[in-house]
Amino acid sequence: MQIAITTLDSAPAGSSDAGASEHGTSGHGSPGHGATGLGTVELPDEIFAAKPRADIMARVVHWQLAKRRAGTHSTKGLSEVQGTTRKPYRQKGTGNARQGSLRAPQFRGGGIVHGPVPHSHAYSLPKKVRRLGLISALSQKQAEGKLIVLDAVAGVAKTGELAKKLKALGWRSTLVVDQAVDAGFLRASRNIPGLDVLPSLGANVYDILNHDVLAITTAGVEGLKARLAKGASAKEVAADEDQAEGADAAEDQTVADHTADDHTVADQTAAGHTADDHTATDHTETDPTVADQTAADPARGDHTTGDQAEGGAA
Repeated sequence: MQIAITTLDSAPAGSSDAGASEHGTSGHGSPGHGATGLGTVELPDEIFAAKPRADIMARVVHWQLAKRRAGTHSTKGLSEVQGTTRKPYRQKGTGNARQGSLRAPQFRGGGIVHGPVPHSHAYSLPKKVRRLGLISALSQKQAEGKLIVLDAVAGVAKTGELAKKLKALGWRSTLVVDQAVDAGFLRASRNIPGLDVLPSLGANVYDILNHDVLAITTAGVEGLKARLAKGASAKEVAADEDQAEGADAAEDQTVADHTADDHTVADQTAAGHTADDHTATDHTETDPTVADQTAADPARGDHTTGDQAEGGAA
């Protein structure tokens, strides 16, 4: 499947409908699919033209949102609430029901029965289901005519400039996917409502469905092809939060290795200085110093002085 490549500077073309061009869409309701002279890009049908599975996408979105939950909800039970431990009244003879504590759930300010406790809501989802969910989301955007391929997004470093371009294109809710997010473009897009930027490794079902327009760069298309290829291994296919955490761990390990190398160099340098000090000490012990000779000479000097004194007296 071929799709035209466009840029952020070019308003949608390819349609004679002036109203459609004004709102940033072509005559077929596809934003940004006009011919810009940049050529076309090949999109694999097995990734961008598959039959969307709403049930699979719902499972993946539920799994993503469950992993995002903090799980810090908590209530206090009978043993945790603050209050007296004294028995309210004696066991018998009052006509009332027997009670053992004012912190019981039936009393005001008492503990909560079967209340929520802090725990994780995350659960595992098969990697094949995650892959199928992402393919379904991409195929649905393509079927709706809301998938756009951009030449590149690097070079835009001002928020005002980027906002004007998006306004000209008519994009109010857009997700931009690139192979590696440009730092300048990320800073420029950070303060624009409705615009999010993700690398191809971080593209996910929830963010794709949560935005109206999906704009992918040519490099991002290649990244998604490699990520969702049929022959890809399970680790390559499961490009989700787990892989992102693995990349962070690898980066931390690299920093740790560099730190270890620095410590090794420092230790070797310190050892070298220590060896030089020991060598200097050894030379000092081997060769008699001037101080040692001076310590030996005074004895001879004293004898000489005594002999001269005796001769003078005689």
